[in-house]
Amino acid sequence: MKPDTAAAIATPAEAQWVEAELVRNLMRTVRNTQITGALLIPVFLGVVWSDIATGALLVWSMAAVTIAVTRFWIIRKYVREVMGAGTAELLAFFARYRVLWPVSALVWGLSTLLYFDRSSLADQFICWLIMAGLAMYSINALSSHLRTLCAYLDTLAVAALAVMLWRIGVELQFRGPYYHYWVILLLIIFWLVLRRAGGRLHGTHRRNFELQYRNNQLIESLTRQTQAALDAVEIKNRFLASAAHDIRQPVHALGLYADWLGSEPELVHEIAPKIVESTKAVNALFDSLFDLVRLDSGKIKLDIEPVDLLKLLHDLELQYRPLAQAKGLQFRVHVTPGTAISDPILLRRIVGNLISNAVKYTGRGGVLVASRRARGGARCIEVWDTGLGIAPVHQREIFREFYKVPSHAGTEDGFGLGLYIVARLATILGHPLSLRSRPGRGTVFRLALKPTNVRDAANRAAASVLSS
Repeated sequence: MKPDTAAAIATPAEAQWVEAELVRNLMRTVRNTQITGALLIPVFLGVVWSDIATGALLVWSMAAVTIAVTRFWIIRKYVREVMGAGTAELLAFFARYRVLWPVSALVWGLSTLLYFDRSSLADQFICWLIMAGLAMYSINALSSHLRTLCAYLDTLAVAALAVMLWRIGVELQFRGPYYHYWVILLLIIFWLVLRRAGGRLHGTHRRNFELQYRNNQLIESLTRQTQAALDAVEIKNRFLASAAHDIRQPVHALGLYADWLGSEPELVHEIAPKIVESTKAVNALFDSLFDLVRLDSGKIKLDIEPVDLLKLLHDLELQYRPLAQAKGLQFRVHVTPGTAISDPILLRRIVGNLISNAVKYTGRGGVLVASRRARGGARCIEVWDTGLGIAPVHQREIFREFYKVPSHAGTEDGFGLGLYIVARLATILGHPLSLRSRPGRGTVFRLALKPTNVRDAANRAAASVLSS
């Protein structure tokens, strides 16, 4: 039966991590069982001692002991230097030394020279049992790394088969007993069965580590999402506390002015402008809230069309010039006639917020609003002021939700949403927004009016909701 769902595609990072964990598992297994493997050397020598010449036994035993000692040294080096290291270092270490296992298999495979058709059948049977035990032992010890396991089994089997074929074909001229051929057949079958079993066990190890990696990734993702949710709750709580404080001030002022007007109606000409200013402050706060709700809900109606920049900036001048003059500021507008492809309402909202901020944070000097032709023929709108300026450390942060620059006069009467809303609207319309500022000297915001279309703007609006 085919699985209902396809297996997830492993990323390079996952593949490398899984490979490293398979190597760790192999090294952990051989580290725990290396003494057992070394003890087979004296057992084997005890079996064949009385049948084989001392010189041949000495040569083989020296090779076997050398391999065993080298394996002990490599495992000790791994424990001291590499076991706690990173993935890349671990894989590099294993790549340097994994040839040790095929070499060990070669030594044991050549041990067939000592007993095949040279010892008694009983001793040969015991030696074959030792070889079979080594092969099956390798399934458990080396199956974590399939290439190493296959190299070990292949070397062991090919070396033994080569010795047997040399004895049968060259030395005996195919005149030996028939059971030799049955031994060869059994060895080949046993070899293939072990390879297949090792492959299956390796697949189990690999799937387990892949599942562990993906579970770890899922846990990390859930942890990040939980922390993000907690951070969002904390931000919203701070926002509600700030909003309650910010709205209370102008509303409280309205109540005081109303009481004052009720008790002294003859002061209407003096009190009425204060009531109007407090009302405007409340409206501005609620406008920010409504803008935020529309952005977060995705309920923004887009109407992309040519926008007359001369008319747009003239209307904004009529709205904000009186505010600037009331603070004793110069307000200048320099317009290069032309049009931009944008949403007129949202564009007006963006530029209006930038001008409002410029007037709010400028104590003396003035504000300049200009439209120019940028490189490539596109238009841009710039808002200059001679106000407080923004330190470099805050220039990225001011576009965050609810962020207020510490120690800036004027930040106490808003939610910290103005530039956040400006940045999101500019992103939706595809109009890059940039700024340059020097503390104490002023700031310039530059809005590049790159042409946009309804479909792209709608896609960016949807993406903005998902990322908010």
